[in-house]
Amino acid sequence: MGATVLTPSPEEDMERRRTRPRIADVAREAGVSKTAVSFAFNSPERLSAETAIRIREVAGALGYRPNPVARMLTQRQTMTLGVLTPQALAVIFSNPFFALFSEGVAHAAEDLGYELHFISPLHGSLALAVGRSTVDGVVAIGLSADHPEVGQIRGAGLPMVLVDSDDLPGHSSVVVDDEAGARAAAEHLVELGHRDLLVIAIEGPATPSGEPGRTGVTERRLRGYRAVLEGAGIELSAERVVAGRSSIDGGSSAFQRAWAMGIRPTAVLAMSDAIAIGAMRAARELGLRIPDDLSVVGFDDIDLAGHVDPPLTTVHQPIRQKGADAVRLLLAEVEQREANRPEHIRLETRLIVRASTGPAPQLRQEVP
Repeated sequence: MGATVLTPSPEEDMERRRTRPRIADVAREAGVSKTAVSFAFNSPERLSAETAIRIREVAGALGYRPNPVARMLTQRQTMTLGVLTPQALAVIFSNPFFALFSEGVAHAAEDLGYELHFISPLHGSLALAVGRSTVDGVVAIGLSADHPEVGQIRGAGLPMVLVDSDDLPGHSSVVVDDEAGARAAAEHLVELGHRDLLVIAIEGPATPSGEPGRTGVTERRLRGYRAVLEGAGIELSAERVVAGRSSIDGGSSAFQRAWAMGIRPTAVLAMSDAIAIGAMRAARELGLRIPDDLSVVGFDDIDLAGHVDPPLTTVHQPIRQKGADAVRLLLAEVEQREANRPEHIRLETRLIVRASTGPAPQLRQEVP
């Protein structure tokens, strides 16, 4: 048998409302003004420590609790931060990177007493979702500085921090050194003798023409790859750069498309670990051995990277720290601790070599 839920009658509910202690009751019992009671809960620094403690003790004895809605209206704060993403949440949360980023955001926000609200396209419209959201500030991840919704938030005067975007005047930002990380990945493969490479890029939001776009992350990492490959005399033609969603299925599909086009790489540079793991899965389904026939390098160093078979060589970035830093910068703006002084953080990357990479196949054959 399930528990019985007793719903109060309208008369009982009215009586509870009448007998519920109010701010005036606390003020009368504590011998202070209603303003002082409000300060005790919302701005205790404006009272002496003894007075604030006494008021809260009286409130506790009476069973008084501040009305959160009234407090929100008084302070003009929701105590909620928005995380703005360009893709549907079902897509975003299929990417392990976003789960780690959200973990960093959540820990930092909760430690400071804020809740989170994830803002993603509503009925296909990100602008509609933004317009319906009530938050104190926004962490925008994966949106370019010229994205329409970024302009919408700026126009509303809402505090905002950009993550994985280009710098925008007046707003703080957090990025990693994407180009350096990409160079390290490409250098690793070149040193192993690979010359036939495939790049699987992160598919960005669709352009006005309907074609997949490229994010700032994609462009920066592509610059890093090209710099190394061109320096080694290796041409990276347009058909050797394919795009896929940053998910395991997206990586698998992208590798299959490249293979169907007749591209036969000895190595893959994937712009996310999820993409890399998907490419490895597709390669095995085609009968390729990793790393004997195909080497694969990812980017992110998600927790799964070290546990796949074979463990994935990848570029490590501090994902959780990226989320926590974004919240710290946003709250500095929300609480106006550093008004008009945006900060731009660039976190370091490093190559983690595991078993998914090895010498190019032709070099293996030459080894006695």
